[in-house]
Amino acid sequence: MALFESYDRREPQILAVLKNYGINSIEECADICKAKGLDIYHEVEKIQPICFENAKWAYTVGCAIAIKKNCTRAADAAAAIGEGLQAFCIPGSVADQRKVGLGHGNLGKMLLEEETKCFCFLAGHESFAAAEGAIGIAEKANKVRKEPLRVILNGLGKDAAQIISRINGFTYVETEMDYYTGEVKEVFRKAYSTGLRAKVNCYGANDVTEGVAIMWKEGVDVSITGNSTNPTRFQHPVAGTYKKECVEKGKKYFSVASGGGTGRTLHPDNMAAGPASYGCLLYTSPSPRDS
Repeated sequence: MALFESYDRREPQILAVLKNYGINSIEECADICKAKGLDIYHEVEKIQPICFENAKWAYTVGCAIAIKKNCTRAADAAAAIGEGLQAFCIPGSVADQRKVGLGHGNLGKMLLEEETKCFCFLAGHESFAAAEGAIGIAEKANKVRKEPLRVILNGLGKDAAQIISRINGFTYVETEMDYYTGEVKEVFRKAYSTGLRAKVNCYGANDVTEGVAIMWKEGVDVSITGNSTNPTRFQHPVAGTYKKECVEKGKKYFSVASGGGTGRTLHPDNMAAGPASYGCLLYTSPSPRDS
C-alpha cells in the first residue's frame, strides 16, 4: 500500500532530493527523525488531525533534511523543511511552478528571525482559522525568539473586528482615520482576555486607506492574506499599496496570499512564497489542477 496520496507521481522527485543528503528512502526519513526523539508524522497529525498523509510525510522528509544539514537554529531548520515540502509538489502543478514548498519554509524562517518584529493576518475578517493561526504562530515562534513576535489582525469592518476579538479573547483596537493628514489615531482599546490571546491586536478598517495606515502604525514586516471575502476590495489593495510605500521608504516587507485564485494574480510577493495556505499543508494534497 502506498504511503501517501499520488505516491507514484511524487516519489521520483522526492528520492532525487533525498539522494543529495545520503538518504535512500522516504521511510528512512522517519528513522532519522526518531533517532533524534522526533515523531514528526504524529506531531503533524496532532496539529491538524484531518490533514492528508502526504502532508505528514512531507514534514517528516523536511525534518530529516534539516537534521542532515545539521541545522541548529529554528529559522534554518524551517528553510530546510521547505525543501522537503517542495519535493512533494507534483511536477507541473501550481505548487511546483510557484515553489510553494520552498516558500512556506522561507515564510517560517522569516517569522523565526529576530529581524521580523510584526506579523499581520490581513483579511476581510472572514476567517476564524486565521484567528487560531495567529495564536498558534505567536505561541510557537516565541519559544525560540529572543524578542516576542507581535501578531495582529487587520481586516475590513470595525464591528467585525470587535466581534472576533470578543470571541477569541484578543485585544480590540479601534482607530479613526484623518484623511486630511493621512494619520490614523487610536481611539479605543479593550482586551477581552488576559495572557497570550490578549497580546493579539485586532483592527477593523473602514477602507484601504485606513488599512494601510494601520500597517504603518504597527510596522508590519510580514503579512498573509485571506481570499474568501473582500480580496479585491480590501486585503490585496492594502498589501500592494503598503508594499509600494515600503519600497519607496526602504522598509523590508514581505507579503504572501493564502489559498489560490486571486491571491496568485493580485498579490505583490507571490513569486517568492507562492499561493501559501494558513496550514502550510494544503498544497501538498491532490488538486483538480494536478490532473
